[in-house]
Amino acid sequence: MFTQRHLLGIEPLHPVEIAALLDRADHYAEATRRGEKHGDALEGLTQINMFFENSTRTQASFEIAGKRLGADVMNMAMQASSLKKGETLIDTALTLNAMRPDLLVVRHPHSGAVNLLAEKVNCAVLNAGDGRHEHPTQALLDALTIRRAKGRLHRLTVAICGDIAHSRVARSNLILLGKMENRVRLIGPPTLMPSGIGEFGVEVTDDMEEGLKGADVVMMLRLQKERMDGGFIPSEREYYHRFGLDAAKLANAKPDAIVMHPGPMNRGVEIDGTLADDINRSVIQEQVEMGVAVRMAAMDLLAQNLAKAG
Repeated sequence: MFTQRHLLGIEPLHPVEIAALLDRADHYAEATRRGEKHGDALEGLTQINMFFENSTRTQASFEIAGKRLGADVMNMAMQASSLKKGETLIDTALTLNAMRPDLLVVRHPHSGAVNLLAEKVNCAVLNAGDGRHEHPTQALLDALTIRRAKGRLHRLTVAICGDIAHSRVARSNLILLGKMENRVRLIGPPTLMPSGIGEFGVEVTDDMEEGLKGADVVMMLRLQKERMDGGFIPSEREYYHRFGLDAAKLANAKPDAIVMHPGPMNRGVEIDGTLADDINRSVIQEQVEMGVAVRMAAMDLLAQNLAKAG
């Protein structure tokens, strides 16, 4: 039951649609583990990846996902593109539309840019991250990782720690975890909490021990240094001392709590390197693996809806 034409954010998704997408992704994850890497759901379709902002991991994940399903995949290096010559986003959209792609994967530094593009093209658009707005496939791959590790995706206590203010990952996760009836706690210094965070119905604390108490899932966030202008933290050393995840702080969470990080990690700043690599607690590598499965599922379901709309 997935009825969306685009995947622009978690906000428009119904819990039933989230479950349907995760079920499909689970199917792809299991098939890949059995060595069945290739399907034909996107056979004969064209996928264009437009990354106006660099992200090797996300772009590679979408490219692999498209190729595994038989799509013709094209990557456009937007940093060196005609936008440098003053072409507007609308012009780019119209040019692309004339090429008749079926799937457009877009990452953009400005919030709302992907939604604007979606209004101007006839194909399915997937948001691969826009400004501080949303990063839906990251939240979905996190959800799939949690569901596979915990056997469910509801009534869990999830602690999200770190740079909440600059993180679209945090925003998408907040929305998704809320829709699926989880208890969410945000932990971080007041300087890294967005204004109006109380409206999300979450618990907020700057005390790591209190925030991690009884948590099933501990999700660490990257310090988004590139989006910071000014003194958000006193120093990286001080930040790690107070908000970096190590074994002593993790001891406050449940004994079977899993540790997550969307990557790339700043080891020794957000998370202790040994903990990040601890296969008994960390599911960071699984997150990367589930990223491909979730993106395969999202493009498969959108392509089906495209065919129905035909």
